[in-house]
Amino acid sequence: MYDWIGKAASNERLLQRWVTFTGWLPRSWMLGCCRITALLLFWVSGRDLREKVLGNLLDLLPKRSEADLRRIRLSYFQNLVITLYEIVLEAHRLAGSEHWRFQVEGEAHLEEALRLGRGAIVYTPHEGNFFYYYWYLCQKYDCLTVATAGSAELRPLYLKFQAMGCPGLDYDNTPPLELLRRLRKHLQGGGVVFLLGDFWRPTFPRSRLFGRDTRTPDGASSLSIEQQVPVIPLHGWRERGWVHRLQFEPALHLSSAFTSATRSDATMLLNRFMERVITECPEQWFYWFNAHERWEIHHASQKREAERPQEDLHNTHSA
Repeated sequence: MYDWIGKAASNERLLQRWVTFTGWLPRSWMLGCCRITALLLFWVSGRDLREKVLGNLLDLLPKRSEADLRRIRLSYFQNLVITLYEIVLEAHRLAGSEHWRFQVEGEAHLEEALRLGRGAIVYTPHEGNFFYYYWYLCQKYDCLTVATAGSAELRPLYLKFQAMGCPGLDYDNTPPLELLRRLRKHLQGGGVVFLLGDFWRPTFPRSRLFGRDTRTPDGASSLSIEQQVPVIPLHGWRERGWVHRLQFEPALHLSSAFTSATRSDATMLLNRFMERVITECPEQWFYWFNAHERWEIHHASQKREAERPQEDLHNTHSA
C-alpha cells in the first residue's frame, strides 16, 4: 500500500502536468475516473492483499455479513484512490472550497474548550481524508500535529501539506523529550494539537483495541491528564463524492476522572471512541490492509516462527 502512495507522490514534474490537466475536467468526471481506477486497482492489487483486507474486516466486524464486508472492501479501495487523488492532485484547490467541501457539526465544542485557556487536543483515527481535516483546522486555529514523515513513501505528502501551512513534528526523527516539550508548550500557548490515535509502534504501551491486545500511543491521555487539557473527539468521513463531514464531539476532561496512575484506563476510553467511529464508517479506515500486524498475538506467532528453525537445528544436532 505504501509503495502505491510513494509512486503516486514521488514524480513532481509529472504530478504538475496532471494537476494542470485535471483542472480542466469537471469534478464529476474525475470522481468517475477515480472509481474506475479503484476497480482496476482492486483486481491488479493481487489476491493476497484483497484477502488480507477481507480477513481483517471479518475479524473485527463479526456482526456484519460476508456479503456486506465484501461490499465494504470495494468501497475501501474506492476511498483510498479518491483520497490519494485529493491529496496529490486536488489539494491546491482547497482554499475557497471550505463552504461546500466540509459539512461541520459541533465545532462549538472545540471553541468552548479553547476558551478555558489550556489549549485543546483534537483526537481522531486515520479515517476519511485526515490530511484534509488537519488542513481545515489549520485555517482557523494555531495547530500542531505529530506525523511519521520518516517513511520515504509518505514523506512527500507530509512535506506538501507542511508547505500549505500545516505544521507537524516527525515522530520518528524527533527525540521523545523534545516532542513532549514542544507539544506541551504549544498547548500552554492555547493552541490545538491534532493527534491520530491509531498509530502503532512496538514500543507503545500495551493496550486493547477491538477486544485484542495491541499497543497504542498514550500521548493524548498523558497530556490531557498532566495539563488538564480537554480532548475533543473528531469523527471525519467522506459523506459523498468530494464532500466530507466533520463531527466534533463534546470535550473529554480526562484529568477529572483519571490520574497518571490510571492513564492506561484513559487511553482505553479513547480507544473505545475509535472503535465506535471505525465501526460506523468501516470503509473509511486506512489500516484495513495491515490491521492484523498490530495485534500482540500476531507478533508472538512471528517470534515462534523465527525461533523454530533454531530449535529444529538444535534437535538435529542432538540426534
